[in-house]
Amino acid sequence: MLVKMMEEFYAESESPFDADQAAEAFENLLRDDSVGRVWLLEREGTAAGYVVLTVGFSMEFGGRDAFVDDLFVREEHRRYGLGRVAMKAVLDECKKRRVRALHLEVARENSAAKALYRRFGFVDHGRQLMTANLKKNDLVV
Repeated sequence: MLVKMMEEFYAESESPFDADQAAEAFENLLRDDSVGRVWLLEREGTAAGYVVLTVGFSMEFGGRDAFVDDLFVREEHRRYGLGRVAMKAVLDECKKRRVRALHLEVARENSAAKALYRRFGFVDHGRQLMTANLKKNDLVV
């Protein structure tokens, strides 16, 4: 179910998707609580979305940090407060883990998501997220 919803999420944002990689990532996350946590969002007994929290360490913030890696609500379940429920669960988990900073990535044009995140205290610091895919063999070292 999680992999299927991740595929829907990535298709909506026109991001590349690899089902085997997604399944492996969810298996690792569900098996090892130290790397993060995943929540299945339900509405009226139906799988309505999911949220993934991953944890790390930040020198800038002097301790544990975390990343809202994915937050997806299926279109027919949007505008029912599931995003708020998901963010509340994430923030509660961050408090338990003594996380000092929580990060996320949001598409520039996704004004609804940005409004939600701002309500939870997120601000745009004017930095740009850059990524090196270390799984590829063609990285310059």
